[in-house]
Amino acid sequence: MKVHICAVGRMRAGPEKVLFDDYQTRFDRTGRGLSLGPLSVLEVEDKKNIGMSAEAVMLKRVIPKGALICAMDERGTVMTSSKFANKLGDWRDAGRSDLALIIGGADGIDPELCKRADFKLSFGSMVWPHMLARVMLAEQLYRAASILSGSPYHRV
Repeated sequence: MKVHICAVGRMRAGPEKVLFDDYQTRFDRTGRGLSLGPLSVLEVEDKKNIGMSAEAVMLKRVIPKGALICAMDERGTVMTSSKFANKLGDWRDAGRSDLALIIGGADGIDPELCKRADFKLSFGSMVWPHMLARVMLAEQLYRAASILSGSPYHRV
């Protein structure tokens, strides 16, 4: 199952990019034998004051056709890393070929696009800077792949 982070805004060089790239590489390496990945990032331009609905139009254009859509939303489901790993494995095992993880712009995800999501995931009730949320998401994807691979570190 290919995994795509579809996000508003472009990640620029800096510490967040270095961390993201590291977790992306780790996920790709660990997920390969599990039929997970590769992880791609599909960015849409972050234009000032265009609003959520215009951002949603741009995001819809980059979401792969037929992809399972998971919206990153503060009102979504909060999960442990193990439960997230199991959810990822369930989606893969159900034969989904693409997973699109959506990160909105400064105002969040347009409610209409959020309604289209098959699942809503939250990192808690706090709102995180979008570039940091990307790093956290990449790290959790890598952790999920590690859990699914039976890594001794994650055994209960």
